[in-house]
Amino acid sequence: METGWKEVVFSLARDVERAVMPLFGKPEGGKEVGKNVSGDVTKYVDRVAEDIVVERLKPLGINIVSEEIGLIDQGSDLTAVVDPIDGSYNFSSGIPVFALSFALFKGKRPVYSAIYEFLPGNYYEAIPGHGAYLNGRGINVVPGEPEKAAISFYTLGRGLGIIGRVKRIRVLGAIAVEMAYLARGSLQAVVDLRNYLRPTDVLAGTLLVREAGGIVVDESGREFNPSLSAEEKVNVVASSDKRLLKIILEGIKNGTQ
Repeated sequence: METGWKEVVFSLARDVERAVMPLFGKPEGGKEVGKNVSGDVTKYVDRVAEDIVVERLKPLGINIVSEEIGLIDQGSDLTAVVDPIDGSYNFSSGIPVFALSFALFKGKRPVYSAIYEFLPGNYYEAIPGHGAYLNGRGINVVPGEPEKAAISFYTLGRGLGIIGRVKRIRVLGAIAVEMAYLARGSLQAVVDLRNYLRPTDVLAGTLLVREAGGIVVDESGREFNPSLSAEEKVNVVASSDKRLLKIILEGIKNGTQ
């Protein structure tokens, strides 16, 4: 087990927390300071958080893929894929739903992932073959009857038929947090069909959900296996169980009806 990475990532997350929390809910944090590698707006809080991530990880000699600057190739077989602040719009608007997302790969094989939810101080982590954890205690998805399910659902019009077949729709504005909530049983699915997400947003959550017993696929039902990049645009469907997954995939296939 890659236990050493817990100390590294948790310490990193706390350093980011100390730097950014004075900006929480303030206009300065949401100020636009440029564009990231995928062409989206970079907020001041994103820049502050990413500078700390790079400063802390670069001396380790590993490759770094981060939301704003993209790839830092140091010729390592280890690559950290990081979103320093997932939910930066929430952060700058004073909405307390945002997190740091970290996934480590050896080649293309996942080694460790973590999501640190700042304001509750929740540290989620996943180790391949060893499970998913919240603050050191094991967590699992909680399947239920689809008609009683609560799901996170982002769409630009596709799959609207899904809405009538589940009980509640949640849109929290931070996909890493929502995947963590799926892993711990607070949601039954997370679906994003906007062709908007990047691997930096969802790779940590993917491992977390899978290690918690859930399923993560693309919108066609194939295994979700994006590149280690900050530029590829992806859609994702994560579910607590096969029955709910089938309903979601049927809703997507049937278009807007």
